[in-house]
Amino acid sequence: MAIHFLLSAKARSLSLAAVLRMSEEEARATFCEIRWSENGGEPFCPHCGGAEIYRYTSRPIFRCKACRRQFSVTSGTLFHSRKMPITQYLAAIAIFVNAVKGVSALQLGRDLDVAYMTAFVLSHKLREAMTAEVQAAGELSGTVEIDGAYFGGHERQENRKADRRDRRTNHAKRKVVAIARERYGRVIPWVVNHETEAVALIRQRVASGSIVHADEAAGWDRLTAAYDMRRVNHSVEFMGEDGACTNQAESYFARLRRAEFGQHHHISGSHLSQYANEMAWRENNRRRSNGENWRGVAQLALNNPLSSLWCGFWLRRAE
Repeated sequence: MAIHFLLSAKARSLSLAAVLRMSEEEARATFCEIRWSENGGEPFCPHCGGAEIYRYTSRPIFRCKACRRQFSVTSGTLFHSRKMPITQYLAAIAIFVNAVKGVSALQLGRDLDVAYMTAFVLSHKLREAMTAEVQAAGELSGTVEIDGAYFGGHERQENRKADRRDRRTNHAKRKVVAIARERYGRVIPWVVNHETEAVALIRQRVASGSIVHADEAAGWDRLTAAYDMRRVNHSVEFMGEDGACTNQAESYFARLRRAEFGQHHHISGSHLSQYANEMAWRENNRRRSNGENWRGVAQLALNNPLSSLWCGFWLRRAE
């Protein structure tokens, strides 16, 4: 009998213990190899692109022969102006990608022995790198499932049942995560106030001629003229007689819901988009080993520019 991928030996190609045993020099060499992989791990200037550089013997930095500017392996990346050793960043990425349903900043801070604020910002920098890859994906095509669900925010229920209200639609901080997912393929999420706002976004990212599966929500009626629509009424059945279903879209929501309730316990509406894109990245890469995902996230972080949102976040420098 076939076993789940995460239970197989193929899913385990990275050991956290091996990462923690790295010296700082080995960790820096790993960062160099990942960041400048197209140049065989040899550094080139992030300012002018010059390949001729000087190495300092007293400090682990470089100097470009052409523009005369200094830089390090993390200059101009999401880890710009870092404070922690590079080994800790590699360990943080390993812990982050190993958590199938995500990892809270509190837990990450405990594992790394750093302040909660440090772990919070580092986690969001990694989510920013994941978001860039997810949203840069091309059009979805073939059979595509679309759906929406409410996430984020929190409102305490009233004691008396007669005083309670539907928190999905009446809570101002709660937002809709709408997604389009290729059958057995990629996921693209968006955060909107109402499901109908996602219609225009779906039109932009789902190719013409695709077969679109959706539930009976009235907002999806506007897509009927553009796609071959298959609808399923979830109050009656999970799969229609014509094969219509949104089970794979629901699978994504299950992962995000478990992250919200089981790991983070609360997700702010202002940061919901990054959490949604993180779970989309995890869904898109769920069949890769943890070693491949570790290297992939490190490469995304080192190839993304300095974050305008998370640089100096706790000092209120972010715009």
